[in-house]
Amino acid sequence: MRRLLACLTAALTLSLVSACGTSGTPADSDKVAITAAFYPLAFISERIGGDAVSVTTLAQPGAEPHDLELTPRQLADVHDAKLVVYLDGFQPAVDTAVKAEAADHSLDVGALVPRLQGTDEDGHPAKDPHLWLDPTRLATIGDALARRLGEVDPAHAADYTTRAAKLHADLAELDMEYATGLSKCQRQAIVTGHEAFGYLADRYNLKQIGLAGLDPEIEPTPQRLAEVAAAARSTGATTIFFETLVSPKIAETIAKEVGAKTAVLDPIEGLEQGSSGDYISIMRSNLTTLREALGCS
Repeated sequence: MRRLLACLTAALTLSLVSACGTSGTPADSDKVAITAAFYPLAFISERIGGDAVSVTTLAQPGAEPHDLELTPRQLADVHDAKLVVYLDGFQPAVDTAVKAEAADHSLDVGALVPRLQGTDEDGHPAKDPHLWLDPTRLATIGDALARRLGEVDPAHAADYTTRAAKLHADLAELDMEYATGLSKCQRQAIVTGHEAFGYLADRYNLKQIGLAGLDPEIEPTPQRLAEVAAAARSTGATTIFFETLVSPKIAETIAKEVGAKTAVLDPIEGLEQGSSGDYISIMRSNLTTLREALGCS
């Protein structure tokens, strides 16, 4: 219901914006204006675009991005951008805005890499959106973004390619750190607040046990809580992970029931208010947390 209301609100606002014509101009007309739907896409846009672009992020720090509702100003950012970078199916209001205002100047990153299946709020199979938690997939997306930016701004195409290659190398190094760091562990199961870590688990041979499905705001049923508690016991889990931007109460309840501790495992859907980290530093922090929780040598 929340997502339906968000979509209807966005559609109504879009009609008002369109009726009034162009509702804004980029902050710096000398730069390529990119509107990124949420943090990981803003991260790669800034790394690849460098000083040739100006990046606006729709999901603000401290806000959970799944059910984002767009303001008129943000709708104008979608309309005015030279390129909108988004993930179809992750943020319904953004999907609506892109279809209405940016169909000819958008890049759906979900179409660029193989997708995994997860579970939606009704327990049905659904495409897992959290693809950025596999550094190799994010590197592929970065390469495609550089090519698209080169088409938008041919004068800087070589620069975009060079920066994408550097980002690709950094992500390959991060991938190697994960592969090495998680290769010899006492446990492979990770009990998480919601099913945000499917790509990470798939890449590094872990088993994800999510309290909730793909949407962190849908509370698990008592039956699901009992199933997760039983799975945590059977796998010998010593840690129940909770996330930034989401309440830890349910994770704390399960941890108390099974005699485990809790720790933060960041899905990097957005940054916390005042955070000084970036995607790569947060991923490295996650690796340290995983190694301790899984008893890795």
